[in-house]
Amino acid sequence: MKGILMKKSLIIFDLDGTLIDSVPDLTDGVDKMLAHFGKSPAGMKRVRNWVGNGSVTLVERALIWANLPLDGLHHAHELFLTEYATCQSKTVEYDGVTDGLKRLLAHGFTLALCTNKPSRFLPDILTNMGWTDVFACVVGGDTLPTKKPNPDPLLHICHTLGVNTSHAVMVGDSKNDILAGKNAGITTLALTYGYNYGEPIIQSHPDGVFDDFGDLVAFL
Repeated sequence: MKGILMKKSLIIFDLDGTLIDSVPDLTDGVDKMLAHFGKSPAGMKRVRNWVGNGSVTLVERALIWANLPLDGLHHAHELFLTEYATCQSKTVEYDGVTDGLKRLLAHGFTLALCTNKPSRFLPDILTNMGWTDVFACVVGGDTLPTKKPNPDPLLHICHTLGVNTSHAVMVGDSKNDILAGKNAGITTLALTYGYNYGEPIIQSHPDGVFDDFGDLVAFL
């Protein structure tokens, strides 16, 4: 595996559950949305298992849990987006991420970001984390017509940066990340500490699994 990675030049990262822990803020957004309908808070434990397929699916899962009609999904989603925009104070990077990203850049890797989070929230998050100059390409969940686990966002990044997929690595925490990478023909590396619907990420058969971001960086 290490020999294969010697040929890599591009590392594509997922965001939520991989670089940042955003569940506290996402939970606040979901719970405030539910409050509009007179419903009890869902809480972080539930929301953590709902994250990963984009904000619409997150809200859909919350509505189902709260026994609310799905014909109100669009309205509920707009409420969530409005509330979540005011909930940005609790999101933090995982241990060692900023240092690890700097080390990868210093070693000559090109870094990109591919997330299912709506694009409107990415500039503020990247600014708050101090990562505005880190990623050569940033793709959000609504940048293209499709999102992970569809491979198109990863293929778009490779095409935009002029990098062959054989020279790219996808790093994520969920089966959506791993499946997208496999569908794109990209080497996949997984982190165990993120959000994966309560399932061990090893079940998605990534090419490598790490418990710590620093260990992943050292491996690369």
